[in-house]
Amino acid sequence: MTGKATSQAWSSLEEAAALAAPPPAGKRRALDWRVLLGFLLPVLIALVWEAAVRFGFVQGRLVPPPSRIIETLTNLAATGELWIHVWATLWRVSVGFFLGASAGIVFGAISGSSETARRLLDPTLQALRAIPSIAWVPLFILWLGIFEASKVALIAIGVFFPVYLGITGAILSVDRKLIEVGRVFRLSRAKMARRILLPAVLPEALISLRSGLGLGFMFVVAAEIMGASEGLGYLLVDGQQMGRPDHILAAIIAFAVLGKLADSLLVGVTKPLVRWQDTARGTL
Repeated sequence: MTGKATSQAWSSLEEAAALAAPPPAGKRRALDWRVLLGFLLPVLIALVWEAAVRFGFVQGRLVPPPSRIIETLTNLAATGELWIHVWATLWRVSVGFFLGASAGIVFGAISGSSETARRLLDPTLQALRAIPSIAWVPLFILWLGIFEASKVALIAIGVFFPVYLGITGAILSVDRKLIEVGRVFRLSRAKMARRILLPAVLPEALISLRSGLGLGFMFVVAAEIMGASEGLGYLLVDGQQMGRPDHILAAIIAFAVLGKLADSLLVGVTKPLVRWQDTARGTL
């Protein structure tokens, strides 16, 4: 029995080492090609768009070619104006995401783990979720003024609801057999939460955080339109007022790049938390 146990232990160690080892060179090259594949569609659209303008199929005034948008972005970056707007937007989204996600996790955990709390909180929160984002703007301006507090509050509202729904749904969807196993082993509530509930809800919770981050970037546009003097949303409004579609599209592209980078950062930071999952992602 001792020899068998030792061989099983060595097998487990070898499997763990194989999982922890870096991927082979061939697989790394395949991953590199997958990353490059993600750029294929936007580059192809940009080339077709550029050719359509140059050959006169569409007007270059209302639909600027990518070359003009790149020139606008380069000029804005050279003068430092672009970085001012990017930093202002990124700061607002970061603070609003932190506040909204924190509140969503707390209320989602309370609502998901207690039926009484869920019956008390969920109807009100679901009603508030149905309110359009723009409807909060006059109230926040009246309460918090036109400066940063009202903008951050609006973003936090946008982040809160998907995180709350994701956390609540993840807790409610935990397999009942897992809870029964924890009770059989007489785990305390703290150990039950740490060893069973937390690993079970983490994948869906991380997806809800990504959804909340995406809505944070959507809500920051509404927040910056309502009276900001800095930010990519302000750059959008300024381009519309000045009749500069290149500025509008430059701001939209900056939003897309900034949102993608923020989402990739969130995925990269949280990926070690779900490394234990044995999913079909790598085989499809």
